[in-house]
Amino acid sequence: VQLMEFGGGSVQAGGSLRLSCNASGFVFRTNSMGWFRQAPEKEREGVAVISYSGNRPYYAAPVAGRFIISRTHLNTVTLQMNNLEPEDTAMYYCAAAKLVCSGDYCDSALVPSEYTYWGQGVQVTVSS
Repeated sequence: VQLMEFGGGSVQAGGSLRLSCNASGFVFRTNSMGWFRQAPEKEREGVAVISYSGNRPYYAAPVAGRFIISRTHLNTVTLQMNNLEPEDTAMYYCAAAKLVCSGDYCDSALVPSEYTYWGQGVQVTVSS
């Protein structure tokens, strides 16, 4: 299994970055895909997740309205990050999981411990 992230970098506040993750070694279409981040001395947190079908996105409150997650049919998940803030500075990780949901909505979609496969991460730095 391999998840490889691309697109990290440095940007000024208000700018945009686009992260991509290429997946291989597992059945991509049956896994929910997510982006998580971890800032120094903070716990890893969910940023955005998209269901295996691509029909339902989940966003953490701090990024809702600024970030957009999408996925292709084959093996790529993308995070478009707009209007970036210094608080968005962190290492960003791509992850995959077969989420177990009760009903149409997954309460645990943004919980890192629910995810099985992880990438190595890319650094995003936003300066003020």
